[in-house]
Amino acid sequence: MSILEKLSDPDRLDKLKAFDATKAGVKGIVDAGITKVPPMFERLKKYPSTAGDCKISAGQFSIPVIDLADNGERSAQVTDQVRKAAGSYGLFQVVNHGIPYRVMEEMIEGTLGFHELPGETKAEYYGRELARKVKFFSSNSMYELMYGEWRDTLQCTISDGQFDPQEIPLVCRDIVMEYSKHAQKLGIILFELLSEALGLKPDYLKNLGCVGGLVFSNHYYPPCPEPELAIGTIEHSDVDFLTILLQDQIGGLQFLYQNQWIDVPHVPGALVLMSNNKFKSVNHSVG
Repeated sequence: MSILEKLSDPDRLDKLKAFDATKAGVKGIVDAGITKVPPMFERLKKYPSTAGDCKISAGQFSIPVIDLADNGERSAQVTDQVRKAAGSYGLFQVVNHGIPYRVMEEMIEGTLGFHELPGETKAEYYGRELARKVKFFSSNSMYELMYGEWRDTLQCTISDGQFDPQEIPLVCRDIVMEYSKHAQKLGIILFELLSEALGLKPDYLKNLGCVGGLVFSNHYYPPCPEPELAIGTIEHSDVDFLTILLQDQIGGLQFLYQNQWIDVPHVPGALVLMSNNKFKSVNHSVG
């Protein structure tokens, strides 16, 4: 279906609502045995980049990896590394960040565990309401753009003392809460480093309330029968001040730098950091 056909399709909104009404997500249509990508998920322009097909591998580009274990005796050096990486690229990786490898692995397993539950079990969490603190949904873009992302998401907003952990699906409840505690501690360290990198007092961003909220977006990319026609996550930059990304061994993350798309390799035990605001907010996507 061409872009003109999609724009003139009077039934498109009804089709999107019908898809949401199944409460099964992208995995639901995959489990149903489709052999072709439905038109609502067929991308309209060539990816990975609106800037063209320029792409280089991570082997040709050195993505900064910062060792937070050095944030003691050599804290000034670590701050300088953060300043350069966040200001120049908007993306870097950190190791020795304090989140145990076991917790990271169990977080990935918990995400898979939820998304691979029977459809009827996941259906009770399906919805797009902004007020819901725990929700399961597919593709942020399908109502705004002419195509949807080939992706399901379990999102948990842990932002205040009123949050009830019982709202989180049982299959991943304990690990989400455990991971969140570690992420909160890491966030404080990172905001201190970013504050110093901006020439401010270490507690400046913390005092602004930057560490007060956590939003977990647990993405799942089901197998696609025609991967060349779909996109997992469209090109975008995050609106959050700081994104901490736990990437599995499959990878797929790319970021845009000097008009070229660069693969972000999976580094065992590492986390990917993406910054925002005064620092560069990097455009990225998942193929």
